[in-house]
Amino acid sequence: MALKTFTREEVKRHASEDDLWIIIDSSVYDMSRFVDMHPGGAIPILEYAGKDATDAFYGLHRQEVLVKYNRYKIGTIDNEKPQVDFHEHGSFSKVPYAEPNAWMGFKSPYYKDSHFKLRAAVRKVTDSLAVEAREFEESGTKPSDEFMKKLGDNGLLAANIGPGPWLHGMTFPGGVKGEEFDYFHEMIIHEECARWKVRGFDDGVLGGMIISLPTILNFGSPALKQKAIFAGRKRICLAITEPYAGSDVARIRTTAKRTPDGKHFIVNGVKKWITGGCWADYFSVAVQTEKGMSMLLIERGEGVETKPIKTSYSPSAGTAYVTFENVKVPVENLLGKENKGLFVVLSNFNHERWVMLTGLSMACRLAIEECFKWANQRTVFGKRLIEQPVIRQKLAKMIAKLESFHNWVENITYQMNSMSYAEQADKLAGPIALCKYLSTRVAHDISDEACQIFGGRAITKTGMGRTIETLQRTYKFSAILGGSEEIMADLGVRQALKKYPAGARL
Repeated sequence: MALKTFTREEVKRHASEDDLWIIIDSSVYDMSRFVDMHPGGAIPILEYAGKDATDAFYGLHRQEVLVKYNRYKIGTIDNEKPQVDFHEHGSFSKVPYAEPNAWMGFKSPYYKDSHFKLRAAVRKVTDSLAVEAREFEESGTKPSDEFMKKLGDNGLLAANIGPGPWLHGMTFPGGVKGEEFDYFHEMIIHEECARWKVRGFDDGVLGGMIISLPTILNFGSPALKQKAIFAGRKRICLAITEPYAGSDVARIRTTAKRTPDGKHFIVNGVKKWITGGCWADYFSVAVQTEKGMSMLLIERGEGVETKPIKTSYSPSAGTAYVTFENVKVPVENLLGKENKGLFVVLSNFNHERWVMLTGLSMACRLAIEECFKWANQRTVFGKRLIEQPVIRQKLAKMIAKLESFHNWVENITYQMNSMSYAEQADKLAGPIALCKYLSTRVAHDISDEACQIFGGRAITKTGMGRTIETLQRTYKFSAILGGSEEIMADLGVRQALKKYPAGARL
């Protein structure tokens, strides 16, 4: 049914509590039935009864509120057009620095037509799932099987593993073939999923694919590879960290002892802070065998128990305390060679850390976009925030740090595309470690400045500042998980020293 048109004079005549209309960006809303249900009370709405409430609305609410309560829209103002851009699913932002610069009209040596097609198609998918993802995050519940299936059906689970023969024969959004899928394609996937702005849920859904499934694909038997969890119907996690051992992986205490017939291992021990552990059907587990460390794939069953750990991001991450008590595991579930598990553990660190760089880069970019928008619409002491030099200086610092960091990530990604796996292991461990160290220092500074720009809203989990609150609360996970800042900084320099020329002098 077509909406009616009204004059502003007509709207003014509806200015009582029982007959209350307001104007928001040339649209007319009948708030008569809603005024008593308004979460902020009746007074803020009554103040604008019969008036234009556009500036007041955008000073208090996100645009999505208009979508949620669209049923109260009764018409538009005659001969007036909306002045506010309305976000549509799958669209790209026009706010400066809100997108990687190749998507803002700048030239790039890195991206091909397939990369642009992939991002455009994936954004439509991820945008369509954003509300559902946020609901899981806010409720702290397990990502549903239906949600996982949607990701699997669109190839967004398999894509997290990165380019390789396991993707051949697959087709990704935008018509991208698995055979042409490279690390820039994968980078786009991680960035687009980060746009959900729900770090805990994101880790709970995708973390297992990124850090644990490669241990099967690279080191598992053909039979184990058949368990590959591309479709989203089964879930997997990596279980290495223990209460006694974090970065010092070699000190783990979980044991795996062969049975007398040599056909099974009996596993006993505990793991802690295991992302996705609460939801996992399979566990890729570091254990101590007779002469060293080994890796085993353990299926959830008798003797395997998981308990949730409360963290500062979200229960939907499924962070778990995992207990293995006399768990019987077939020797065929060995990943790699017995007593050579440390190599399996170390093999995926570069990729895991690189993935964290891509997601954190987008998280910082989203914060900058929100700060730009807020500074342009928030009025303080009779002026928009953006008119204050101190705010422009804060934005300048944030932009400069993000773009410098992001350009390093793109350069590393180019190197990954251009190197064999062996060459990556030789040359990129140090740069990736140092870039990860930089990433969380940049996130710290951007989060801090963003909090000051948003004020009290930046420490509120809902509403206008929720994106800033999420970054402030969760960026520290990247500073600890996958190797702490201190370990990364030291690793980067130690790797450089390996290449240091013996004869170099001042």
